[in-house]
Amino acid sequence: MNQKLKEKIVESLSSVLPITLIVLVVGVILIPIDLGALVLFITGAVMLIFGMGFFQLGAEMALSPLGEGIGAALSRKKRLRSVLAIMFLMGVIITISEPDLQVLAGQVPAVPNRILIWTVAGGVGVFLAMAVFRIFLQIRLSDILIVLYAVVLIASFLVPRDFVAVAFDSGGVTTGPMTVPFIMATGIGLASVRGDKNAANDSFGLVALSSVGPVLAVMVLGCFFRPAGARLSGVTLAEVVTTRDVVRVFLQNLPRYMHEVMISFVPVLLVFLVFQLCSAQFKPRQVMRILIGFTYTYIGLVLFLCGVNVGFAPVGTFLGRALAGLEQRWVLVPIGVLIGYFIVKAEPAIQVLNRQVAAATDGAIPAQDMNRCLSAGVAISVGLAMLRVLTGLPLYWIVIPGYLSALLLSKLVPGMFVGIAFDSGGVASGPMTTTFLLPLSIGASEELGGSILTDAFGVVALVALTPLIAVQLMGFKYQMEEKRQLKTGIKQEAAAQDVYYFDGPETAQRDACCPDGQD
Repeated sequence: MNQKLKEKIVESLSSVLPITLIVLVVGVILIPIDLGALVLFITGAVMLIFGMGFFQLGAEMALSPLGEGIGAALSRKKRLRSVLAIMFLMGVIITISEPDLQVLAGQVPAVPNRILIWTVAGGVGVFLAMAVFRIFLQIRLSDILIVLYAVVLIASFLVPRDFVAVAFDSGGVTTGPMTVPFIMATGIGLASVRGDKNAANDSFGLVALSSVGPVLAVMVLGCFFRPAGARLSGVTLAEVVTTRDVVRVFLQNLPRYMHEVMISFVPVLLVFLVFQLCSAQFKPRQVMRILIGFTYTYIGLVLFLCGVNVGFAPVGTFLGRALAGLEQRWVLVPIGVLIGYFIVKAEPAIQVLNRQVAAATDGAIPAQDMNRCLSAGVAISVGLAMLRVLTGLPLYWIVIPGYLSALLLSKLVPGMFVGIAFDSGGVASGPMTTTFLLPLSIGASEELGGSILTDAFGVVALVALTPLIAVQLMGFKYQMEEKRQLKTGIKQEAAAQDVYYFDGPETAQRDACCPDGQD
């Protein structure tokens, strides 16, 4: 086996193992799980581990170089209109290719899947072009985010209440395993050619702004569709008795995901081929490496989505119903916190983000620190989501104070941390959130007889929110530590100069002339 691939699979194992153990412990202590369902879950976990390993290596070999190459090529173009048009088109293509969006579209009632997907894709395209426009004009990210989120919060009061949570969730799912590596690499490529002191700050923030577009676009769509009263198609566990049944279930679903991922890959592959023909950016050896990377990415996403949707999502719905049916239903909150802490480590795009942050900051923000910070933020998010399911707490009561706090912090921390924080929010709400946490919330809401659209939906939005605050708090701490070290360095330098003055050559000459210390 390829040594690099082996390393990625070992990383995936360490990420997926904790959440697998949590589900197994819950299944033994609190909720008895049928042996067949348990085997489905474990098989899904194995596929997820190998899928993440293949995907991470593929994204590193293909999506990131392609994004950086396109970003660098666009930054050298003099016609801004052409650059914005290309970025709009790239935003639409890469969003349509996003598997997470396909998953969410299938769970939203009353709105045809294609209409929702094209609406979200259009929103991403417009705002990705806006993000690139910001980089060219060097507009401060926090300023534009304050304006955009103010518009989002105002618009949320003008659309049907049942559609607000769906709109916020749509913004979260667009930044998944396909879009994040490409968009972030494009930002790095755009900023790298400039080479000025703000280039590193501007390399982040494209994901953040791209996440705002779908929210506003779906809110507008909500004025034309009424999801109230429509029923969701629930996720059910496949009936399996023997190990042969387990193999049969996965083999029956595998062609479906091979087809879905292939449809997602064709537009991106065409973009690569057209870009290479027009620019000859990559040498033949690099082209071969990128094509191999696409193959790895394809294999990884097929294994990942099949494992998660067949093994993880149905068990998530089952656990949600069973936990909500317990006499001590409040246990949903601590279990949600625990699952949230570990589930973010299993998001494929998180690892891509962490590596790019470490590279962009020259190791000043290690991947381990980013992981801990994001895990803490997502843990709080999922706990709040479970609290909403139990109590029917309106999403506004959490989202409005949360975004106000995040926007206030954006004026106090370094610009790079603002971009990283808002990018992290979109990245944290990936396929694991859509295919496990959302079914968990839906299952619990169904059992409690609440409104699925207002109580269960919104978990993706909350997962995307708290990292905004957590990462900026890390940035604030980093800034304070940097100032403290600067003050300490100045004091040490001043002390060293004083020592030199009193103990230097002049003092030695004076002591030789006047041994008694007299003038």
